Amino acid sequence: MFALPLTEDVELRTLDPWRAEEFLAHLDRAREHITPWVSPFFVATDLASARAVLQGYADRWARDAGGIWGLWRDGTLVGGVMFVSFDTALGVCEVGCWLEPAAEGRGLVTRAVTHLIDWAVGRRGMHRVEWRTNADNARSIATAKRLGMRHDGTLRQVYPSPTGRINLEIWSVLAPEWRAGGSHLGEHRVE
Repeated sequence: MFALPLTEDVELRTLDPWRAEEFLAHLDRAREHITPWVSPFFVATDLASARAVLQGYADRWARDAGGIWGLWRDGTLVGGVMFVSFDTALGVCEVGCWLEPAAEGRGLVTRAVTHLIDWAVGRRGMHRVEWRTNADNARSIATAKRLGMRHDGTLRQVYPSPTGRINLEIWSVLAPEWRAGGSHLGEHRVE
């Protein structure tokens, strides 16, 4: 089984469809906290929809078009990271994340996404790694900055939400910038 230690008590592991019950229990703990920031498709409400979310990412992984990994703290799923998209022909991918409140403030997303970017740039030859976030999500924007990303621009009023249309910020890091930044962790496999 793939498991990459991020801290003394946190591991990054694959989040496969057979973990749907565990994923749903985690979403139940995180639902209120993450709902404003993630796609409605992602926030599954029952076992079938939780399995569908994870199966969708497994299918993307099989097509070389995305993937998802969980963060386990002391054996409990507390969040995760993903390639929302992964286009090897263009050399462009998008990374994303989510956490339940109990896991925030420990640098887990930054560590985990650093591994994803290292792998995407170093092993797969990605040229551009994107981070897209609601312009009101200060924590997400801070993570993009910690990862050495630059703000490319803001798409105004892109998506409807219960509180009105949201602005979407796009951040990115290019492969030469990532390599020059020295913040990456070296050769780590996500497979």
